[in-house]
Amino acid sequence: MVRPPLSSWDRERGRQLGRLLREARGERSMVDVAAACGVSVDTLRKIETGRIPTPALFTVAAVAATLDLSLDALVGACQDNPAAEADRPDSNNLIA
Repeated sequence: MVRPPLSSWDRERGRQLGRLLREARGERSMVDVAAACGVSVDTLRKIETGRIPTPALFTVAAVAATLDLSLDALVGACQDNPAAEADRPDSNNLIA
């Protein structure tokens, strides 16, 4: 299966997720958080900087749990992006 290219809305949503995780990490070191949630430091760094705009659900869940974040809150915060609204894919055009 060939994956369609990410839209600018998808990329911005990934950057927003990264910002939220970085803010929640606060003063904790990236090494400590990565070790606690079982992901590599490189993966956590790429998520936080938006270089992995669509990380795996289980990776996000592990990081969120380590940082005491609600997945519902993360999803809600990443969907609110009025600047990219024009580039947002139409839900009627999504392939099931």
